[in-house]
Amino acid sequence: MHLEALRSLCLSFPAVTEGVKWEHDLCFMIAGKMFCVASLEAPFTFSLKVTDEEFEELIARPGIVPAPYLARYKWVLVQEAGALDLERLQHLIRQSYEHVKAKLPKKDLKAVGLL
Repeated sequence: MHLEALRSLCLSFPAVTEGVKWEHDLCFMIAGKMFCVASLEAPFTFSLKVTDEEFEELIARPGIVPAPYLARYKWVLVQEAGALDLERLQHLIRQSYEHVKAKLPKKDLKAVGLL
């Protein structure tokens, strides 16, 4: 997976916005809450939220580490996109989106047109 493929996937989900934060990170958000963050500088890396169960399994793999500053919230940093097959990466990104969306208050969901 590369940046444009990640961007295309993230923007295909309903009500997703993107923005650059910290000068070199492209953040994908729903109602202002991040679900995926990609580096705009080489090397290409990205972070996303995973389930508690998946966190330990994923960080045991080469090329995936706890995300700096966000590991306590069960975010992982994918340092090598080839660490997982494309189908699993797509599943994890969709799952991150759904997890963040599920925690949003109804007023926020309504504001972005999801209710």
